[in-house]
This record gives sequence, structure tokens and C-alpha cells, in this order.
Amino acid sequence: MTDIVKKNTHAQLIIGDNTYELPILKGAEGDKAIDISRLLKDTGFTTYDVGSKNSASCSSSITYLNGDKGILRYRGYDIEDLAEKCLFIEVAYLLLHNKLPNREELEEFRTLLEEYALLHEDMIHFFDHFPPNASPMSILSVMVNTLHNYYPEMGDDPLLNINNTASRLISKIRTIAAFSYKKSIGHPLVYPRNDLSYCGNFLNMMFDTPVRPYTVQPEVVAAMNKLLILHADHEQNCSTSAVRLVGSSGGNLYASISAGINALWGPLHGGANEAVIQMLEAIYHDGADYKKYIAKAKDKNDPFRLSGFGHRVYKTYDPRGTIIKKACDGILNVLNVSDPLLEIAKTLEEIVRNDDYFINRNLYPNVDFYSGIIYRAIGIPTNMFTVMFALGRLPGWISQWKEMREDPATKIHRPRQVYTGEPARIFAPLGERL
Repeated sequence: MTDIVKKNTHAQLIIGDNTYELPILKGAEGDKAIDISRLLKDTGFTTYDVGSKNSASCSSSITYLNGDKGILRYRGYDIEDLAEKCLFIEVAYLLLHNKLPNREELEEFRTLLEEYALLHEDMIHFFDHFPPNASPMSILSVMVNTLHNYYPEMGDDPLLNINNTASRLISKIRTIAAFSYKKSIGHPLVYPRNDLSYCGNFLNMMFDTPVRPYTVQPEVVAAMNKLLILHADHEQNCSTSAVRLVGSSGGNLYASISAGINALWGPLHGGANEAVIQMLEAIYHDGADYKKYIAKAKDKNDPFRLSGFGHRVYKTYDPRGTIIKKACDGILNVLNVSDPLLEIAKTLEEIVRNDDYFINRNLYPNVDFYSGIIYRAIGIPTNMFTVMFALGRLPGWISQWKEMREDPATKIHRPRQVYTGEPARIFAPLGERL
């Protein structure tokens, strides 16, 4: 991990008659932070930062994100290069090992993924006990957590077998995801095949049936590779923070990843791509009345919000959104799919990008805006969209967990609060209470 560079400069905090010197830390790309690690001890004060918008919870060498300039890099590589020129498993290897694999390393990694693709047969019976309408995300979370019972090799030294554990988890999660879909529609399970690529294997497990064999199309595989790469990591977001939070307690990798899946499930995080499709469908069925929905979005008293626009960090166009938009046009042309929601999306984007109300609020399309349309074209149902997000994000979660456990400075996460309840009260026995 790249060390934070400590400068000889300090920030000054003045409280009453006292002045405190707080070290200023500088990161590898010039990002700066004020070190408040001794603030409570030295001053008796904590900071108040709802949602941690202004707080760096850790140092990390995995992902660099500059929201003002629309820059996203994994281990120093621009997301545009990785999405255009790499396979997803290459990027997974990069996140885990801080280097792009050479041919030999990639083949070794591919072999591990093939070896670990099958689930323990006992685990397959678990799918029978979920109700048919169970959320695929709930199934994913439970099954990932259960892996610890079947593969407890992490033991006392969780980092000793981390490469095998990471490979096992990255391989098995796609099998779990595909099996959960098959169970939800009452189809027989399709087992993984070693002659197919990582993404091709997943697509085959999802869509192959005894009566209609599935043909793996290279263009669809390429589109899925791109989508998974774009979702592979994104700094200290909600789900990644959940992974680190659970891991900081000494929680094992499987439990930590399960926590990340649950955090991702929320509609304000990974569930946003489902919300985009629902919004586009609503506009389509309402006769493409854009004026109506633009007005609703501007009305502070209306709960409607434009899904897929804006981002907590990006103040300009999400670089992933640009890549996905181009990929969306390409895959629909290849598959000869005419999706009216794509035209709805493009028109809505054009309106928003030329409206001062949205421009002044930095509301640009994000990664969720076009991804759902690609998944629809591939045949993936809406309730599986967030599962697809989780498949992509998994290498990032594992890398973040690994980095945290390797860092000797890691402490259990224990935020403070500003108490707003009742002051001390005198206790009254039951018979004396009014």
C-alpha cells in the first residue's frame, strides 16, 4: 500500500483561547486530508460529518477517483483503458495483486476459477428452501455467508490462503447467482463448464435449457466483461465501507462480503439501476411526456427524482456512464434489439444536459443510467440487476478487505456521535411514576 506522505505543514484549529496544530496529509495524486486522529484526546471535541461526506476513513492504494475531473483509475490505470482492452478476470487480478497479469499468471488464475466453479452439493439443497419469489440479493447474501461453513480454511491467519479464497469466492459467486435465477423460474440447474470463459460460463448457466441450448455470443460476453469491469471498485462507497467495517472487527472474508452485498442491495446504492428502468418504463407508458417528469423532478414537494442522474462524488460526467452509453448502442445493434427505453433514455439525457436547473446541480448520467438497458438486451431480468453489480464489485471488495487486514494501523471502526437525547434523569420506582 502506498504510504501517505506527511508534510511539515499543519492546519490550525482555534477553540476559544487555544490553538491546536493538526497535521496535513497528502496522497499520491495530491489529495489532501487533515489528520484528526488525536482530536478528541487533545481537545475533547469530535467532528460532525453526517454521511461521512468529508471524512477519509482510511488510506488506500486501490482506486483513485477525482469527482471534479471525472477520473477513475484502478491501481493507476484509467478505467477507459481497462474497459476497452481487458477481460474482467484481468482486472480482478489487478485489483487483488496490484499488477496486470502476464500470460502465465492469467492462465493460473483462470485455472483456479475453473477449479472452484462448482458448489458443494449440500449447498445446492439450500436453494430449495427459499420461497420462489425470494430476492436474488437475499439469496446471494445468505449463500456467500454460508461458504465459510464449507471452506473454513482461513482459520487463524486469514491472509495465509487469501489467493485461493479470493479465487474461490469470485468463481462461486457467479454459480450462486445463476442458480438463484434458475430456482426462481423453476428451471433445472445448469452446471459450470470449463470450456467457457468466466462471463460465458455465467451466461450459459443463466440461459441454457434442455429444450433450447444457449449459444454464447462473443459480443454479449464482451459487453458483460465491460460492465463488470466498470463496477469492479469505486473507492470507499457504502458497500465497500460495510465490508471494511465488518472486517475491522476481525470478521472473516465471507461475512464481510455478505455485509457488502446487503449494503449494495439498497435503492440508493446498487439498486439504482432497477430504479432507472422503472422510471424509463413509467415515462414510456405515460406517452413519453418528458415535460411532466422534468417538472416533477424540479418540484421540491414531489418525491419523484430522476434516477440515474447525479452522483455523490462526481461533479461532472461519470466516466463509466460515457463508456456504457457507447456499449449500449453497440450491443443492441449486434443483437438486433429495438428497445424503446433506449430512445427514452437518450432523449431524457439530452433534455437534462441542456437544462440550467440540472446543470447547476451537476446532474449528469451515472453508471446506472444505461447499464440496465444492456442487461435487458442480454436477457437478464430486472430483479437480477443488483446481483450483476455485486458480481462486478466483488474483486474490489476482496481487495479492500485484504488491504485493510494487511495494514498494521487498522483498528476496529468505532464512530462517535453527538447525543441529542434526554439529560440525566432521576429514577422513580414503578408506584411513584406519573
